[in-house]
Amino acid sequence: MKTAIVIPARLESTRLPRKLLLNETGKSLIEHTYLAASSSQLADSIIVATDSVEIFDVVRSFGGEACMTSVDHLSGTDRIAEAVEKTDAELIVNVQGDEPEINSEFIDLVFKRLLDANGPMIATLATPITTISQMGDPSCVKVVFDKNGKALYFSRSPIPMARDQSFIEGYFAKSQFKSNPAFFQHVGIYGYHRHFLEQIPNLPCCQSEQLESLEQLRFLHHGWPIFVDVIEHSASGIDTAEDYALFVNRTLNG
Repeated sequence: MKTAIVIPARLESTRLPRKLLLNETGKSLIEHTYLAASSSQLADSIIVATDSVEIFDVVRSFGGEACMTSVDHLSGTDRIAEAVEKTDAELIVNVQGDEPEINSEFIDLVFKRLLDANGPMIATLATPITTISQMGDPSCVKVVFDKNGKALYFSRSPIPMARDQSFIEGYFAKSQFKSNPAFFQHVGIYGYHRHFLEQIPNLPCCQSEQLESLEQLRFLHHGWPIFVDVIEHSASGIDTAEDYALFVNRTLNG
């Protein structure tokens, strides 16, 4: 069964314009992400799906594979669905273009979940939330799931909501997330069966997706199961100029 990593890549970004082309390390951010993904042991190919000629040219310049997609896509998954039409891949993992330090073992964990599944589904990852500030940060997407790892809901708000605030304070003060985690952050990596991606044009937006601005809620709304594997920790993506400066420092100075 053919596998592929697809990296959706838009040029414009609200908080850090043109971030995928930033190259203070000597390599563009998109190249760093591509190289990190290339360490996967289970991917047969890696494709950057973009609507930007500049990104397309940069990817080709360092020897990567890229394809042009429509400028009208509303989400990365829509962009990936178009890119996959041009391949024979059956299992696809979506890696965000601003994840230059992504661990390839996590990519392969998602592939393994897809390979072990009995039918079409979506796979993703989560990691324990370790600070009170993350709980209140809407950019930290939270997820709850059942005993089998099947996602129940994703939200920018704290979920589950602790009725007793003293529990929250004690939980983080005692670092209970290390032994008995109760709150999880969604890690924005997805794995899909091709059959699911072929259904994307038939899945209209739902109210919860519009309210939370989280496309995965559309998938749940239309009955597609999302399975969550838990990892101990995850590298942060590059969202701001400060994030990028820290990444440059780590890259150049070790």
